[in-house]
Amino acid sequence: MKTSALILALAAAGVANTSVAAQSEAFNVQHLVNLNKQHSAVVSHQGDTLVYALKVIDEDGQSTSDLYQLNLNDTNAQPKRLTSVKGTEHDVAFSHDDKAIYFLANRHGSSQLYHLSLNGGEATQVSDLPLAVDGFKLSSDTKQVVMTMRVSPDCKTLTCSADLIKQQAQLNTSGRHYKQLMVRHWDTWEDHARNHLFVASLDGNVIKDAVDITAGLDTETPPKPFSGMEEVTFTPDGKHVVYTAKAPSKDQAWTTNYDLWQVSVAGGEAVNLTESNKAWDAHPAFSADGRYLAYLAMTKPGFEADRFRIMLRDNVTGNEKEVAPLWDRSPHSLTFSPDGRKLYVSAQDVGQVSIFEVNTQFGDVRPIYNEGSNSLIAVTNDKLIFSHKSLVEPGDIYSVNLEGEHLTRITNVNQAKLAKIKFGEFEQFSFKGWNDEKVHGYWIKPANYKEGEKYPIAFLVHGGPQGSFGNSFSGRWNAQLWAGAGYGVVMVDFHGSTGYGQAFTDSITQDWGGKPLVDLQKGMDAVTKQQPWLDAGNACALGGSYGGYMMNWIQGKWNDGFKCLVNHAGLFDMRSMYYVTEELWFIEHEFGGTYSENKDLYEKFNPVNYVENWQTPMMVIHGQQDFRVPYGQGLGAFTYMQRKGIPSELVVFPDENHWILNQDNLQLWYKHVLGWMDRWTAK
Repeated sequence: MKTSALILALAAAGVANTSVAAQSEAFNVQHLVNLNKQHSAVVSHQGDTLVYALKVIDEDGQSTSDLYQLNLNDTNAQPKRLTSVKGTEHDVAFSHDDKAIYFLANRHGSSQLYHLSLNGGEATQVSDLPLAVDGFKLSSDTKQVVMTMRVSPDCKTLTCSADLIKQQAQLNTSGRHYKQLMVRHWDTWEDHARNHLFVASLDGNVIKDAVDITAGLDTETPPKPFSGMEEVTFTPDGKHVVYTAKAPSKDQAWTTNYDLWQVSVAGGEAVNLTESNKAWDAHPAFSADGRYLAYLAMTKPGFEADRFRIMLRDNVTGNEKEVAPLWDRSPHSLTFSPDGRKLYVSAQDVGQVSIFEVNTQFGDVRPIYNEGSNSLIAVTNDKLIFSHKSLVEPGDIYSVNLEGEHLTRITNVNQAKLAKIKFGEFEQFSFKGWNDEKVHGYWIKPANYKEGEKYPIAFLVHGGPQGSFGNSFSGRWNAQLWAGAGYGVVMVDFHGSTGYGQAFTDSITQDWGGKPLVDLQKGMDAVTKQQPWLDAGNACALGGSYGGYMMNWIQGKWNDGFKCLVNHAGLFDMRSMYYVTEELWFIEHEFGGTYSENKDLYEKFNPVNYVENWQTPMMVIHGQQDFRVPYGQGLGAFTYMQRKGIPSELVVFPDENHWILNQDNLQLWYKHVLGWMDRWTAK
């Protein structure tokens, strides 16, 4: 067997390759893009079997992606590969009896549903529909499946939609006609198609009679661009489907009024379950016996970063209440315990994404596991199974008991690759920020750190702005890559960051250039005093989105703080930004209304108004498919610096959106960014 094939097999099994020993290397972008990637993990109803998908990349950069099965009752068990067909299987689900799994795969031209017996044999194709199946959920008895497909609302059959899409692709004209917003979203122009839900009966490996239960719906479900089948669920009796969607209206671009809707599996008129709440409702989840419906609800219309409250509806009495109303965190997942008396949720918490147990009757909240970034996969009778990441862990599956004890690693899919990689040591720190309020951040030592030496600083500023650079492992902005390149890394969760209470998050609204800048300045001063190995006089700052805005703001308001700046997809002119972005609800909430309603605030925090102070060398990076912050914002900043003779460079990616997703482009991104920083810091 070739060495690369041996590594692939060992990595898939989670076994260290001790025969391929090598001296540790500082983490670099080639290591990042070649890490194995685990996804689509699911646990059987009995809690004894794990199935997950794993994309394995060999030494030559070639990848394979397959499904693996692991016996959770045997601590010595090795993963068993279930599939070996070219392509990627994803969205895995167990049948009700745990004897088979269902998954999506594109094996014959479009994504379709497949069935695989766990007793052996090959997967069989369950669906053969004219359109691609983008997601699915099974009913509790596996007799029905709800699927999402992208259709034309004017068509009554899937064939009609498929024919219409094909006809549109063959047109010689390219013009688009619109009568209302949104005309484009994230990275896609509106094509007048919609995500609809279809329910079909399921008989083993055959589906029958797919019914569009959202026929005529002129909005998206699941909502675009980031929501998935977590927004869709069967009722436990299999008679209805509950889903999240906006009501059809002309204010789609400036409202966040997503509601929960319930419709019969036979179709018909949908009932709005949350009509009274004009803010965001999401993530419906039923207890196993069907008595309770839990969901997440915001209270502020037009705000996408409000605290998600946990709501509980008693389907017998009709009573509804907020669970744990005094808990000042915003959960983003809900899973009932088997007995329906508790909810297990994940939420950002002081630089981590932690798992909590919430008592549905009394509202008691108990932390279960709070190190790193964690995503719950399953709750069994005696343990929680979850995916875990940290600043030094790309992602594996772990378990703890219900008391949060006996942490157990279940998979180790990058063991062989990580054995050759050296990460920088990291630690969370705190300081007195704006108004002397406590602010947190992280520092990371260079991978080549030596006691007594000073190191240049990579000062990372997160986007959002309601976001966080915390204890997690990113496939894009990965802090360890700067540590691997010899930089000390500093990340500050300034006022407006998430995971520190809703008041802290809210504090950035209508104050984009105020409290956060103070925190960044005080944070840099504090951390360089706490950690003398950080060279305060030799630093570069960089950020994307709001972080890119902050680079433009630093240019005008803190122009002697850094040797260089890197601005990815940063907002440059708030006036033009208002008129060209797509989700108007975001900018209208952050600046207190439309541009004409609150012009003074837009201009107060408008970087373009302070360009006369700009002097710091800055690299500008933008994707041309970025419709959230259109590339003219980056081009404007670069044009000004070029005209004024400020050292500057522009990197444009015609095929990227607000993020850099193509792995080759990602490597080019880091090449330019690190090269730019090396030039000005003279390490």
